Amino acid sequence: MGEIVLSFSAESPPLSVIAAANIVGVTLTLDPSLPPASASLLRFSSGLKLQGTNTLLRYLGRVSKLPNFYGKDAIESSQIDEWLEYAPIFSSGPQFESACLHVDGYLASRTFLVGYSLSIADVALWSGLAGTGQRWESLRKSRKYQNVVRWFNCIAEDYSSLNEVTRTYVGKRGLGKFPSTNPTQASKEHEEPLVNGEVNPREKALPFEVDLPGAKFGEVCLRFAPEPSGFLHIGHTKAALLNQYFAQRYKGRMIIRFDDTNPSKESNEFVENLLRDIETLGVKYDAVTYTSDYFPRLMEMAESLIAKGKAYVDDTPREQMQKERMDGIESKCRNNKVEENLLLWKEMIAGSERGIQCCVRGKLDMQDPNKSLRDPVYYRCNPDPHHRVGSKYKVYPTYDFACPFVDAVEGITHALRSSEYHDRNAQYYRILDDMELRKVQIYEFSRLNMVYTLLSKRKLLWFVQNGKVEGWDDPRFPTVQGIVRRGLKIEALIQFILQQGASKNINLMEWDKLWTINKKIIDPICPRHTAVLEEGRVIFTLANGPEKPFVRVLPRHKKFEGAGNKATTYTNKIWVDYTDASTMLEGEEVTLMDWGNAIITDIKKENGIVTHLVGVLHPEGSVKTTKLKLTWLPDTDELINLSLVEFDYLLKKKKLEEGEDFLDNLNSCTRREVAALGDSNMRNLKRGDVIQLERKGYFRCDIPFVRSSKPMVLFAIPDGRQPTSLN
Repeated sequence: MGEIVLSFSAESPPLSVIAAANIVGVTLTLDPSLPPASASLLRFSSGLKLQGTNTLLRYLGRVSKLPNFYGKDAIESSQIDEWLEYAPIFSSGPQFESACLHVDGYLASRTFLVGYSLSIADVALWSGLAGTGQRWESLRKSRKYQNVVRWFNCIAEDYSSLNEVTRTYVGKRGLGKFPSTNPTQASKEHEEPLVNGEVNPREKALPFEVDLPGAKFGEVCLRFAPEPSGFLHIGHTKAALLNQYFAQRYKGRMIIRFDDTNPSKESNEFVENLLRDIETLGVKYDAVTYTSDYFPRLMEMAESLIAKGKAYVDDTPREQMQKERMDGIESKCRNNKVEENLLLWKEMIAGSERGIQCCVRGKLDMQDPNKSLRDPVYYRCNPDPHHRVGSKYKVYPTYDFACPFVDAVEGITHALRSSEYHDRNAQYYRILDDMELRKVQIYEFSRLNMVYTLLSKRKLLWFVQNGKVEGWDDPRFPTVQGIVRRGLKIEALIQFILQQGASKNINLMEWDKLWTINKKIIDPICPRHTAVLEEGRVIFTLANGPEKPFVRVLPRHKKFEGAGNKATTYTNKIWVDYTDASTMLEGEEVTLMDWGNAIITDIKKENGIVTHLVGVLHPEGSVKTTKLKLTWLPDTDELINLSLVEFDYLLKKKKLEEGEDFLDNLNSCTRREVAALGDSNMRNLKRGDVIQLERKGYFRCDIPFVRSSKPMVLFAIPDGRQPTSLN
């Protein structure tokens, strides 16, 4: 790229451009020599120039390897352009607070300004706020605009190098002069170049490290090819998002192809749910195809290879065939005549008694050290009806045979495959050569492995079939529907996956990291409610409490108006959790949350168990002086019956070693249900709503209020910090 010089006025350094270059790792030589009020200028070694802050930002957006840094499509790019035009409003004194209010409302349910990842729109507005110096810092500390503060802090935390940028260019009064380049005047804190092409380790996880080999803009065609034998899980998510990322980056096409070659395992139900999950992820595609669309052509290709002596029909029993492949022993059928192979192929097509004893194998190399090349199976008989074509066929291609054929025929330029298939790459290319079809470039990425988690659909199916879980959407499952049902926001999942990038390094990932991202998204906006556990709950009588109950309207989230309000009833008898009651002492002053202080005057016990508390309200007491801050509920008939459900991992071991049976490592207790009472406002919750129960954690409503006799069901959402073990 050569040297790039950023020229600007020392009176008004372009903070957003410097920050964006810092984030994307573009090295700039800084030249603060332009006269005051001059537009910033990029000078390239080729002699070309670009002028104007927004033009420079768009350039950095286009050259960045960050996903969607200038939008994933024309609509998002246009939205980013609108925000770039809006950003200078923060430097306008009279409009500063109105701008904060506008952006605060916009960010109420968003993590980023456009799409699901950082863009130059975020950098422009972030820099605009930071550039006002003390004015923004004062508002930031007052926490007046909670959504803006949350967004600003998250970016500052995720891209910590921005703090260095602001320290360098922003004084207390706001954006200041470019720092002196005189070594005797520069502080030691700023001896290192501001923009030096280095990206901090946290940022390196987000951009993908390697381009698609041989990719040409506008010509790339990719496919995401799930087998419809289960629901989409977190491992598939990585493949789907990487395919979409590269398709968008190279302005290419993406196909969803269902690899439906095994009728014994597949169904229309799985097809429908996979499409639903793909839509949930926000993955955009150009077409949906099925391997079964190509069954006639695949059969023609198999017959052609048999006729050319590149494949043969084998009736060796399966276990013996597997042993011979391992030992490099040629099958007795390998040198049968073409005519005999074609006759047996017809028997297979007919599904006759003789035919079902046979399979078609490629004649590759039985002595190759790579065992995948030792005459792999191309076709097998299967009498089960297919979910799309019924009983039309008795023979079906294997994945190893169908995949390279359909990739080539559909015009796929790059086949993204996880590195677990590495040893099969040579087989893939050899089969394409034998078929005399165009070459498809394989690009590998690392499989996503999660602790305590099975990602094999065969093993997940065991849990479903044996009633160990409710279904494929069980909250203990790593399926998209399962983790969403447990309370994960898709936005958090996408951020987590994109942070892994296209790296080929195999890592065992912790769920805590994903749930921590999720907490950052839900905490600033989810409403607060109150619950008391049913077992052992203790009545607390307030001697000077209200003779008649009264109601106050309180915010459901003190720092986010968008959460709405709730009605709280105050009575002279309230319920508290036993764990709180058991720690109280007579004469102790405690704080009743959303009410005030109270002093414990009497603690009644039976056999050492606290059964009743008595106290008096102490409104003049200070919240700062009390150790116990109690959640409580009024003693009324309006309380809601709740069932609070916690989950644990299905496995008790972080990682199963090769050869270990998952059945020997099952967790004995993976679900715990606790009865509780909730405040009356919870009757308005809908399925899927996420709330925080004060001092108990985050929960997702799975079964909303129907009637008093049927408890609401709330699923506990991990926060990435608290242990999930139920044992």
